[in-house]
Amino acid sequence: MMKFKSPPVNSLSLEFLTEFSISLEKLENDRACRGVIITSAVPKIFSSGLDITEMCGKNVEHYAEFWRAVQELWLRLYGSNMVTVAAVNGSSPAGGCLVALSCDYRIMAENPKFSIGLNEAQLGIVAPFWFKDTFVNVVGHRVAERSLQLGSLHPAPEAHKLGLVDELVPEEKLMEKAAAVMAQWLALPDHARQLTKTMMRKAVLDRLVAHREEDIKNFITFVSKESIQKSLRMYMEMLKKRKS
Repeated sequence: MMKFKSPPVNSLSLEFLTEFSISLEKLENDRACRGVIITSAVPKIFSSGLDITEMCGKNVEHYAEFWRAVQELWLRLYGSNMVTVAAVNGSSPAGGCLVALSCDYRIMAENPKFSIGLNEAQLGIVAPFWFKDTFVNVVGHRVAERSLQLGSLHPAPEAHKLGLVDELVPEEKLMEKAAAVMAQWLALPDHARQLTKTMMRKAVLDRLVAHREEDIKNFITFVSKESIQKSLRMYMEMLKKRKS
């Protein structure tokens, strides 16, 4: 069990991403560990996604380091040999949604106030191709295209209907259900399941590996634009106002 605990909203800062990747690597190297359930220790939020402060008003070196850490986390999680179950016990926009999408199975708390989706377009930014690929692999091309263009956040019942999450359960049953799903997946021989997972996911993983430096450059160019910096600053102001 891995619990996100980075209040107030489990945003994916450089430090958080680095720790997450290291923890995954340790579990991956532990022969006794065959699966991991990922959930949040912060009420009402799974993860709010990438930390906007890491993308605002920093230098090029920082942007490169941050983006490499985002890539690293996805490559590790999406390509993991372990069974990965996301127990989504709160809202999960943008990068938080990517974390859930990268797991083998998603269970979400049956609460219409909780939503999930890749809502980058709402902030005036674009979900990278590997976010898009992961999304398409889960919900299919048409749903992904519409959802990405509109930057939709889907309430839990809708997310289930679209196949974005596999199951909805009452909040108090979430961990029990996650454990039951994990047991079901672990009942299979590891090698057959792992080879099947690799076969299904390899093309998407390889695509980022092949274009990793180019993807970092694209991110830096994009995030350094004054128009993008301006919309990120406005978004941060809006969040501050919401808090106060």
